[in-house]
Amino acid sequence: MERIPVSGPWITRKEIDYVTDAVTNAWYGNANVWHERFEKAFAEYLGVKHAISLPHCTAAIHLSLLAFKVGPGDEVIVPDCTWIASAAPVTYVGATTVFADIDPRTWCLDARSFEACITPRTKAVIPVNLYGGMPDMDAIRDVARRHKLAIIEDAAESVGSEYHGRRAGSLGDTGVFSFHGSKTLTTGEGGLLATDRDDIRARVLFLRDHGRPPGDRLFHNTEVAYKYKMSSMQAALGAAQLERVEELIARKREIFAWYAEELAGVDGLTLNYEAPGTKNTYWMVTAVLDERFGLRKERLMELLAARGIDCRPFFHPLSSLPAYAHSPEAEKARQRNAVSYRVSPSAVNLPSALNLTRAQVARVCQSLRDVLAGR
Repeated sequence: MERIPVSGPWITRKEIDYVTDAVTNAWYGNANVWHERFEKAFAEYLGVKHAISLPHCTAAIHLSLLAFKVGPGDEVIVPDCTWIASAAPVTYVGATTVFADIDPRTWCLDARSFEACITPRTKAVIPVNLYGGMPDMDAIRDVARRHKLAIIEDAAESVGSEYHGRRAGSLGDTGVFSFHGSKTLTTGEGGLLATDRDDIRARVLFLRDHGRPPGDRLFHNTEVAYKYKMSSMQAALGAAQLERVEELIARKREIFAWYAEELAGVDGLTLNYEAPGTKNTYWMVTAVLDERFGLRKERLMELLAARGIDCRPFFHPLSSLPAYAHSPEAEKARQRNAVSYRVSPSAVNLPSALNLTRAQVARVCQSLRDVLAGR
C-alpha cells in the first residue's frame, strides 16, 4: 500500500541549479551573493524595507524579542494553540509567556482574549497565522497600539497569505518566517525576519553575528550575542522557491479545493476558514471533528495510519504541555481558554504535501469518511 505523506516540498530543476551554483561559487568574496539576492527579493515580495535571512523562525522570534528589549519581569502574549517555537524564545529572554485563547473559526489569536490577558508587565504579542490562515489583525493591531505593545507577526506557516491586500509577515513591527522542509516555501531549514524599522534591522544584524557590526573584519565583538545565519546553499534554494512562490501557493489552494469538494457532504466536519478580505494559503489542510463522533485526534491518526495515510495532530494547547506544567500562567490558561481546549482534541492536519495528486486526496477523503462511519 502506498503511504501518503503529510507534507513535503516541490523541487524543480531551478532549485537544483541555484543550489549547485551556490555550492560551486558562493565562497570568499561571493559568500553573501545568494543571501543578498534572496533577502532583496523577499523584502520586495512582502513590500517591506528589510528582510534578514536566518537559520530558523525560532531565531527570528528570539532576535525580535531582544531587539524590543524584552526580558525578565516582562510578559509576552501568545495564542495557546501553536507550535512551541512561537513561545520558547520568550523563555530564552527570561520573560513570562501568557497564553491567550484562539478564535473558533480562524484558530488564530482571539483579539478579545488577547486584550483580557494584558497587564502592566505586558511588552509584546506574537499573533500566529495558523496553518496559513489570518487572524483579525485590525483588532489585534488596535489593541497593541492602545497598550503600546510590540507586534511580532508569526508568519511561519503563511507565506503568501494576505490580509486586506497586505501580505502575511508585513503586518507587525517584525514578521517572522519558517522555511522548514514541511513549509510551502522551503530552504530545508531556515527562517527570515522582515521589518520596516531601520533600528530593528541594525540591532538584529548585530545580534545575529556574535555581537559585531555588519562588515566588521577585525573580529571585534562588543557584546556576547548569537550565531544566527543561513548558509548560501539555503539562500539559493530560497531564491529559487521565491521565484516560484505563486505556483506553490496556487498548488496549496488547489489541494485545499480538492479536499473541500470531496468532504463537502460530511456533516460535523469543519475545514480551514478563509475570513472575508483574507487569502488563506492552507499550509496544512485541517479537519476539526464534532464532539459527537467521539474520536480524539490520536485515535483518528491511528486509524488513518492503518490505511497508509500520515497525519499530524492539531497543535496541543501550549498550556497543556509538560514543558509548561509548572507555569502559573499555564494553569490560568487551562481554566480560561475554552476554545483551544475544545478544538484541539479532535482535530488533525490531513496530508498536504505539494506533490499530492487528486487521486491521493480522494483516497484520503474516502478513508476519512469510512472511519467516521465506523467502517
